[in-house]
Amino acid sequence: MRLRVRPDAGDPACGLRGTAPARAVVDNGRSKTAPAARAVRRPLTAERPGTLANEQRDTAPDGERPVGVPDPRPADTARAPELQADCSSCFGLCCVALPFAASADFARDKRAGTPCHNLQPDFRCGIHRRLRDEGYSGCTVYDCFGAGQQVSQVTFGGVDWRSAPESAAEMFDVFPVMRQLHELLRYVTEGLGRPEAEPVHAGLHGERTRLERLVGSDARTVLGTDVGALRGEVNTLLVRVGDLVRAQVPGRTRNHRGADLFGARLSGADLRGASLRGACLVAADLKGADLRRSDLIGADLRDADLSGADLTDSVFLTQPQLNAARGDAATRLPPDLSRPGHWAAEADTPGRQRTDRAGRPGPGPKRVRPRRARPRRR
Repeated sequence: MRLRVRPDAGDPACGLRGTAPARAVVDNGRSKTAPAARAVRRPLTAERPGTLANEQRDTAPDGERPVGVPDPRPADTARAPELQADCSSCFGLCCVALPFAASADFARDKRAGTPCHNLQPDFRCGIHRRLRDEGYSGCTVYDCFGAGQQVSQVTFGGVDWRSAPESAAEMFDVFPVMRQLHELLRYVTEGLGRPEAEPVHAGLHGERTRLERLVGSDARTVLGTDVGALRGEVNTLLVRVGDLVRAQVPGRTRNHRGADLFGARLSGADLRGASLRGACLVAADLKGADLRRSDLIGADLRDADLSGADLTDSVFLTQPQLNAARGDAATRLPPDLSRPGHWAAEADTPGRQRTDRAGRPGPGPKRVRPRRARPRRR
């Protein structure tokens, strides 16, 4: 069976949609040459639990926040090095372990366990800077949340699958499971960074400890993890986090959890504190929408137009979701996320083609013109 890999289309915490391993972001991780004095991000091990909360952000945030307005999230959330892809410390696992099908996202088919034809001997991508131009936009919206270097450097002790081909199959099986664990760890860490969620911080601390021990375990333990059951337990806390954040918005907020909002016209909409968990927002018009304190976990934002939208203080928004969407310089982002490089390029490209419901090039949602009233006959 051939599986078409999609961006984070489903709610990863509760499995609303898209249980297949999602793509990992390689936008800023797989250049041909690395700086000589580049620090290696330390993967998680069972011997050093609890370090995520102490990691500080060492790069300037890309999101804009008015001077004097505090950031409700401390710097130890999604910027924790262990939860960011470090392709220089990975054995190109997303380019080998995962399958993809020829589509608008990938130029050709590839089976799971087969190296991409663009993967170089040093595990770098040969067309990293031209991925979108070469028809591999799917690669630019994938993020392993640090699972690649964890599997490569910790689980398999820095021995790559080319040097030890007997370990290749197990390594490729471990990677998608580890990716799901790291994604859950990322959400739990963000929840701990939200002061509004203090009532559930004790439970989140317990789940983070459990997740850190799992990701630092051996391959057999990782493969034996019941990820579905684990998601369900963690999701109970994540739902509570989202509710506590959304409760900061006065009045009644919208509930679009799991809603089909494909191509929806939401330009300028007041979506403050809205629940958009697992919502399909493919090709939705969100220009100028107010999404502050909205819960966006698992929302499918492929080809959604976020130009001028305000996403500050939104909860559980990830870099892959932004990479799959469209936006511009006026889009306001949370401080722990970066503005995708292709946004500026697309802003200069007139007549960008829309997509159909499957994300393929096509006419997109049909726009219905209002019918003119006919004059009555006397």
